[in-house]
Amino acid sequence: MVATRWGICSAGKISHDFLVALKTLPLENHKVVAIASRELSRAQEYAKIHSIPKAYGSYAELAQDPDVDVVYVGVVHPYHLPATLLFIQAGKNVLCEKPLGMNAAEVKRMVQAAREKQVFLMEACWTRFFPTSEKIRSLLKQRTLGDVVVLQAEFGVPLLEIPRCVEKELGGGALLDIGVYCVQLACMVFNGEKPESIVASGFLHETGVDEMASVILNYSDQRQAVLIYTMGTWMPNRASITGSKGIIEVPGPFWCPTQLVVNGQKEEFPLPFPSQKQHFPNSTGLRYEAEHVRQCLLQGLKESPIMFHADSELLHSILDEIRRQLGVSYSQDHT
Repeated sequence: MVATRWGICSAGKISHDFLVALKTLPLENHKVVAIASRELSRAQEYAKIHSIPKAYGSYAELAQDPDVDVVYVGVVHPYHLPATLLFIQAGKNVLCEKPLGMNAAEVKRMVQAAREKQVFLMEACWTRFFPTSEKIRSLLKQRTLGDVVVLQAEFGVPLLEIPRCVEKELGGGALLDIGVYCVQLACMVFNGEKPESIVASGFLHETGVDEMASVILNYSDQRQAVLIYTMGTWMPNRASITGSKGIIEVPGPFWCPTQLVVNGQKEEFPLPFPSQKQHFPNSTGLRYEAEHVRQCLLQGLKESPIMFHADSELLHSILDEIRRQLGVSYSQDHT
């Protein structure tokens, strides 16, 4: 079977971790053929570290490379739209880091472009593809918990010293960076249902981005998702799904989990060990979304059956409303 040939857009920390994760998959299935950065020297440095044959000093060159089947987009948030559209217009399949867009309008533009060009597009919500998430979906489908009543999730890590996380023009703010994981979990647990109401309360950083918030998503039949996120300090970073007949606990870090506790019974889902140092916890778990993309491409799919385009549109509509209530807006909201 022919290998899926990857192009990597950006030579940042997440791209490094993605490349290390790909190395845990069979070489005959996944092959990185090119990497692009706005600085050629940076692309060349990554190409050397990761044994990538081609390095480009512009994203346009990567878009025109005939050997690339799918592009992993790992640029900072505000550049997701232009980079993704560039690759889509060139006829490339795209796996774009979360958040797919700065807002729901950008997501719709990307989805529409992908449909028009008949290429695959998926938001890289890596949590969805972990074996733990598969198990959660299976348990919910089997109604092991009975009727789901409440989801609780918390994500707190100190990020205030990182310029990208607090600068508006770089898409800063805790919601788009880490709060999105709490919201996407709610979307998954409640099976893509739109909340009946959203209540958000929090605090802004001096730069005008959100630093901390508590969010309640109210669903039909008196069900709730209760979410807390902050980039000011560490939290236990756990999640739990409580139903009428039981509970699933996801120990921290819940967004890249390696164990579940189902009605008191612990189950382990160990990750392969990375061959190189990584920047983020459990990052070899990026392998699951990469393999999922390969399977989608082999089947000729244009969107993922686990992270549908509609899932991304719902997720971003919720993020937009949370930001509206918190008083956070970006220049992309006014174009």
